[in-house]
Amino acid sequence: MCSVVREIWMSVHLEAPIAAESPVLAVRELRTSFLSGGEWRSVVKGISFDVNPRETVALVGESGSGKSVTALSIMRLIEQGQGRLSGQVELEGRDLLALPDKSMQQVRGRDVAMIFQEPMTSLNPVLKIGFQIGEALVRHRGMSRAAAEAEALRLLERVRIPSAKERLADFPHRLSGGMRQRVMIAMALACRPKLLIADEPTTALDVTIQAQILELIRMLQEEEGMSVLFITHDMGVVAEIADKVVVMFRGDVVETGPTEKIFSAASHPYTRALMAAVPRLGAMSGKPSPLRFPIVDPESGKSSTAVPLPDTVAHDKPPVLQVSNLTTRFDIRRGLLQKVIGRVHAVENVSFDLRAGETLSLVGESGCGKSTTGRSIVRLVDPVSGSIKMDGAEIVRLEGKELRQRRRAMQMIFQDPMASLNPRMRVGESVAEPLLVNNICTARQAVEKVADALKRVGLQPEMARRFPHEFSGGQRQRICIARSLVLDPQLIVADESVSALDVSIKAQIINLMLDLQESLGLSYLFISHDMAIVERVSHRVAVMYLGEIVEVGPRDAVFGNPQHPYTKRLISAVPVPDPTQRRMRLGLSDEEIKSPIRPPDFQPPQRHYAEISPGHVVQDWQHWPSAAA
Repeated sequence: MCSVVREIWMSVHLEAPIAAESPVLAVRELRTSFLSGGEWRSVVKGISFDVNPRETVALVGESGSGKSVTALSIMRLIEQGQGRLSGQVELEGRDLLALPDKSMQQVRGRDVAMIFQEPMTSLNPVLKIGFQIGEALVRHRGMSRAAAEAEALRLLERVRIPSAKERLADFPHRLSGGMRQRVMIAMALACRPKLLIADEPTTALDVTIQAQILELIRMLQEEEGMSVLFITHDMGVVAEIADKVVVMFRGDVVETGPTEKIFSAASHPYTRALMAAVPRLGAMSGKPSPLRFPIVDPESGKSSTAVPLPDTVAHDKPPVLQVSNLTTRFDIRRGLLQKVIGRVHAVENVSFDLRAGETLSLVGESGCGKSTTGRSIVRLVDPVSGSIKMDGAEIVRLEGKELRQRRRAMQMIFQDPMASLNPRMRVGESVAEPLLVNNICTARQAVEKVADALKRVGLQPEMARRFPHEFSGGQRQRICIARSLVLDPQLIVADESVSALDVSIKAQIINLMLDLQESLGLSYLFISHDMAIVERVSHRVAVMYLGEIVEVGPRDAVFGNPQHPYTKRLISAVPVPDPTQRRMRLGLSDEEIKSPIRPPDFQPPQRHYAEISPGHVVQDWQHWPSAAA
């Protein structure tokens, strides 16, 4: 009898469908509108998606697509009176939009936690790290201050912050960007939330730090069993971390599916446009010159051809720029008499040259000296020693009028175009300013030159009458490029000029720079930490570590046969836009770049270099073990 009952029971249960787990987060017809000009304008237009237990869902799209507003709506952080929410946001069956404010305050931090893009704006600058982490523990878990401090120490150790005990007493400004983001993750995990919302948590970070943060989030997710809603526009990051992808375009969800399917067979034109604009490390193997990005129309799905740049390098002419033994240091002073107690060795004995029509990329992490090298070359900071020759003329010791005349041939594009443009000046005035300051033409002639410069960068001449805030980020960067072109320079120093842009806007700006290089014969010193972009645009690459060039050579040689351990570390940390390879990268170091601060009497040791192949030179790291970390 028992055997008969057992067989019936097994047949019923084997044939019955297994009940699927209920989603941790269920978003249904979410709409978010903002009051503008006296009327309500929809930013999120009735979107729906689920986040299941222990699942990572990537919400992707470009600036203005509604990603971050969706996250703020889920957290009920939209300012009342200025924003309006409708629809349903259910956390384990409980509608967050229907909760009283006091109940929602208990949900935030305890059940749902959020990591924001810029940790420095999220951390209180006047409170110590340990106190800020402990604050959530006291409020949500009812701990005493002593118990909260002990738990904060455990959390800092868990997110792999070295010397965690000493860091508890540090203020946020004492930590690097990567360390501050780890603190934000520790704070978010303090109350063991069911759902973690990560809003662009790695966008501003160096490639190696980004890899560490992604690995950390994935490891903690596995240990805690929490769900993650990861907001990003970086498809390489999506491939690395996401189980499912939700693609947003102008406030709507246009495509949803498993990550592998989205990457292998995207159906919507906008998704295909995003995928086409993703730089893939290794895609330039065997291609002798830089390659333009194919541009896909997000409405129709039609794609342009990825056209290679013809050989623009003037091999038969002397270099436009010659840098020899460049050294830039900054004194650290303290006390009433401002005694020098140390020096930042920002740039140490750097040498390279750059020919007309050539792009040399300087790569490395924050603090390696890339930007200081660029600023030293255009004399925005004064080097301590060394030689900088432009067209054979020494410019290190030039001052006043002579320096201004030489500087006309060298222009700089900065990372943040909004910080580079005067918000009170119309963009036409900003573009014309270099012409008028250098007495190159009259104000009437400047109007014509500004119109021509704007047309060169793909903008309409009538846009000169607008103010910077009336443009998108990509358009503002085009304006900065136009301003750098009005003086007809030979050299442009592009300092992280595309790192803050969306993926498709980044592709358009890179294509524009390559077009200008072809038509005008420009030389670029391209400063970046994005190795995939560097591979796409460069003729030669120089890798910097702690102010020194540790490897330099043709792009194919550096990427195809990297020799220095630091170069290998940078390349291995680049996220691969292929979800089938996400588990292949292992053994990433948790160390951040070491400090370049040295005692006042420090004398740098003599470095030794070896030529691996023609033009490919690497520093002997055997005599500098710290560089191999």
